[in-house]
Amino acid sequence: MRRGPFLLATAAGLVLAGLVHVATVLAIPRFAESDAFSRAQASETLDHPLRIHGLSGEAPPQESWLPNPDPAVSVGVCSYDLDDGPMRVSAQAGTLMLSVSVHARRGAFYALTDQAAVRGGLDLVVMTRAQLDEALANDVAGEVTRDVRIVAPARRGFAVVRVIAALPSQRAAADAAVQAVGCTIDSPAEPTAEDGKG
Repeated sequence: MRRGPFLLATAAGLVLAGLVHVATVLAIPRFAESDAFSRAQASETLDHPLRIHGLSGEAPPQESWLPNPDPAVSVGVCSYDLDDGPMRVSAQAGTLMLSVSVHARRGAFYALTDQAAVRGGLDLVVMTRAQLDEALANDVAGEVTRDVRIVAPARRGFAVVRVIAALPSQRAAADAAVQAVGCTIDSPAEPTAEDGKG
């Protein structure tokens, strides 16, 4: 009869410990000071990806981001804050496979490869819903845009660019392909004199 309360208290203690453990694990990314989201902010003012893993030459100081980097993949990161405007990631399709994944603090929410390129060019534009509505309103009727427009779940995030070098001789080309990617803020179009007439 005395074992009942003891077993009940033990079970309650185990359940409580499990809940605390799960809550702690889920809270770690929010309180981490050197997670990928925080480190990526250093690239916010750059026009090209910040290389975090290169395949040729001297390793970048950000190499420690990737504890087990793939020796055949060159990696760069572009951070953005959509309060500054939509972020455009522009790349040219080449002989090496290129991919772009877009991340918010809680993880990736969109990805595509150079197979989505139109006439050899890939333009991915990350926007807020309001920015997308504005872009759609400004589109010229009957004119097709080659932009891939996506709505981000949060205003701040980063894009990861990866280029695969299938052969050791392609490593320098993979690094160059990452550096050739453009990460720019799309500023709103300036009104013309004709726009002011009316």
